[in-house]
Amino acid sequence: MYKAFLIKYAEIGIKGKNRYVFENALRDQIKKALEEVEGTFNVTKEQGRIYIEVLSDYDYDETIDRLTKIFGITAICPVVLIEDTEWDSLTAGVENYVRKVYGDKAFTFKIEAKRGDKNYPLTSPQICIEMGAHIVDKFPNMTVDIHNPEVRITVEVRNKGYVYSENIPGANGMPVGTNGKAMLLLSGGIDSPVAGYMIAKRGVKLDAVYFNAPPYTSERAKQKVIDLAKQVAKYSGKIDLHIVNFTDIQMYIYEKCPHEELTIIMRRYMMKIAEYLAGKNVCQSLVTGESIGQVASQTMQSLVCTNAVCTLPVFRPLIGFDKQEIIDISQKIGTFETSILPYEDCCTIFVAKHPVTKPILSMIEKSELKLAEDIDRLMEEAINSVETIVID
Repeated sequence: MYKAFLIKYAEIGIKGKNRYVFENALRDQIKKALEEVEGTFNVTKEQGRIYIEVLSDYDYDETIDRLTKIFGITAICPVVLIEDTEWDSLTAGVENYVRKVYGDKAFTFKIEAKRGDKNYPLTSPQICIEMGAHIVDKFPNMTVDIHNPEVRITVEVRNKGYVYSENIPGANGMPVGTNGKAMLLLSGGIDSPVAGYMIAKRGVKLDAVYFNAPPYTSERAKQKVIDLAKQVAKYSGKIDLHIVNFTDIQMYIYEKCPHEELTIIMRRYMMKIAEYLAGKNVCQSLVTGESIGQVASQTMQSLVCTNAVCTLPVFRPLIGFDKQEIIDISQKIGTFETSILPYEDCCTIFVAKHPVTKPILSMIEKSELKLAEDIDRLMEEAINSVETIVID
């Protein structure tokens, strides 16, 4: 039935002279996404709108599922095309659309018309009036309400007639890649995949880094993170996942530093390595899943100590969220069930019984002096042995 889709966007529409950059990015991402869907599609941008015309048999549900995961889209409108815009053909086409979609249901409606073809003999208000009268005549259970209708039926007259009334919610946000690139510190927990999703929603392309600690963490824990990256990539597009063997660094810190400071010091070295990889992969920032006060390493004082090793900005999109809010988003994007699989990550293996919650930066830096003999060599070895997996 539906041979076209109108793609609506919101935030892009308020851009200035560079609006076309965002529109073009969105159009290109739609094209790429639909390459993975059964069917042939033509994606065009015209007069501030993006249209998808279906050129062959296709899978409707798969198409909608793919489109709802593209950032920048606020709504997807399945459209029926009417080839002949002569008035009798147009009214017959709209009547047929209403009959197929709504049958004899009783509801209030409003016709909204857009006349792209300014040579069309009826103006937009005239189309609304005449088409509304025709529908009321053919469907006595339907009544007009121009102020608060239950259904808005839009009729666009261009080179063809376009009829639609359904608005399927999109992912909103900005097209990925229009706002730079970031390195996500991705663990196997609930928070970091959500943080990646949220920063990608603002148009940021993602790479990711995972700190592996074999033999203390298993291959299942590594696969869990790969699976999480795949789920995030459904929204963010391709992710280069960099897997760092962190075992030797962790053990060295464990042997040399006060145990109550382990989490903070290990976190600082993770940030150092993540920042190095970010620079190597042309990322402008780091992204973490931290939320103030959630655990000992996420108190305000702990975050100050962590930030001190970074020169790049560190974005924490979950910083003011409580746990249930984060869980709700993880369930929405499909990462929750994977995140709660009981496989340990490197952060949970070496947790101290009584971690410091209000660390002092000068004391942390003093403790790190004990690492001076071998830490640079261990970091270099970890960086040189990074395994990169392309998630697409």
